[in-house]
Amino acid sequence: MEIREGLTFDDVLLVPKRSSVVTRSQTNLQTKLSRNISLNIPIVSANMDTVTESAMAVAMAREGGIGIIHRFLNISEQVNEVLKTKRSGSIIIENPYTIRPEQTLREAIEYMRDKGVSGLLVTDTQGKLVGILTRRDIVMLEPGDEKKQVKEVMTSDVITAKSGVNIGEAKDILRKNCIEKLPLLDEKGNVKGLITSKDIINSGNYPQSSKDKKGRPLVGAAVGVKGDFMERTEALLDAAADVIVVDIAHGHSDNAINTVRLIKKAFPNCELIAGNVATAQGTEDLIKAGVDAVKVGVGSGSICITRVITGSGVPQLTAVLDCANVGKKHDIPIISDGGIRNSGDATKALAAGASTVMVGSILGGTDESPGLTVMKNGKRYKIYRGMASFYASLGRKSKETGSVSIGEDLNDYVAEGVEAMVPYKGSVTDIIKQLTGGIRSGLSYCGANTLSQMQQNAEFIKMSTAGYAESQPHDVELM
Repeated sequence: MEIREGLTFDDVLLVPKRSSVVTRSQTNLQTKLSRNISLNIPIVSANMDTVTESAMAVAMAREGGIGIIHRFLNISEQVNEVLKTKRSGSIIIENPYTIRPEQTLREAIEYMRDKGVSGLLVTDTQGKLVGILTRRDIVMLEPGDEKKQVKEVMTSDVITAKSGVNIGEAKDILRKNCIEKLPLLDEKGNVKGLITSKDIINSGNYPQSSKDKKGRPLVGAAVGVKGDFMERTEALLDAAADVIVVDIAHGHSDNAINTVRLIKKAFPNCELIAGNVATAQGTEDLIKAGVDAVKVGVGSGSICITRVITGSGVPQLTAVLDCANVGKKHDIPIISDGGIRNSGDATKALAAGASTVMVGSILGGTDESPGLTVMKNGKRYKIYRGMASFYASLGRKSKETGSVSIGEDLNDYVAEGVEAMVPYKGSVTDIIKQLTGGIRSGLSYCGANTLSQMQQNAEFIKMSTAGYAESQPHDVELM
């Protein structure tokens, strides 16, 4: 038996090359997420229940990346997260949320909270607009007012525009009338859409945002390989999810390959990512099954203990190099998933052939992550857990079967992840700017203006233990 040497990010450095890049702002980070989806930055937020729901997905899309909504939700909940993301950045909301005038304010408030919106259009049974209800109408409610009907507090005299109005005209109407929401109606008074001042402002504030053909934020969603995965996939695609990610720890398995084939057969136009794999053959088999991108990484994540428990895995840099060689032959992008702790690691993964990097722990401590915030020794942290951890797996089991048998499930299950805490970091926007800034600098050191040029120019040099120590701050007292 021949034993290969496997390397990870801390084992190597990129050799600096002559560069014509004057400033890192000149560099271009555009890349492919999958066969037919492009991003403006090569960063994807992980499909983990303490990392990505709609708030994270919205933030990632605004910065030019994409978020993958985790699958530890029932179908309607996951669909709702996709819809929230899609509606957040769409200048023209095609199907705005509505309510009937006879419904109670309590129902309206709960509906607004569930959908994450600040207002509802009030329509009759024929779909004609009869009013609008916003938070301004309900902010000063007295005890007991929740029982009132919507029509008692809604605004009846609503400023509207015809369906098909251009954005410039819509902005003029909003500004002249000092309103925030502009319903769009057809000739019969039926609701056909909604334009909000917030969405217009956001479209100008985030010029690099990643959008679909209708101008809505890009968003992906994960599915499993058991139970309701076909029904879930159909519902997510109906909600306009741009990409589906088959989420399984060991992606080079019959379960994963058969799931890819089933989904592609039922939904041939679906952009489909699958993984995780760590070998060239695993990549080849998933590509033959029909995937549009391959997720690479087994046991490299900060909260993953697969290598400790099973003895299996491939050091991440070697895995990316091996898988990317196969991906390039078929023109299929590779996503490096796991082990990214800083912008240097991300740069090395991209230089090795990955088109994007998926990150979890870096984003887990941000405001936008859904993880629980806790205090410890006077410092703020957020809960962050691996999706193969004990409690995450029990949660998955209950979602798939509707119940958990403690005796049987405890005996059958071996955790391959851990629950942990990560320091609170504030806004994800600041983290993304640090990551992309480091990657841009990495391009300039490699004499490249684009990611593809960096991959062509990349030359790795193996470090010794002393070389690694030399790369860190040393001989100083850190402040």
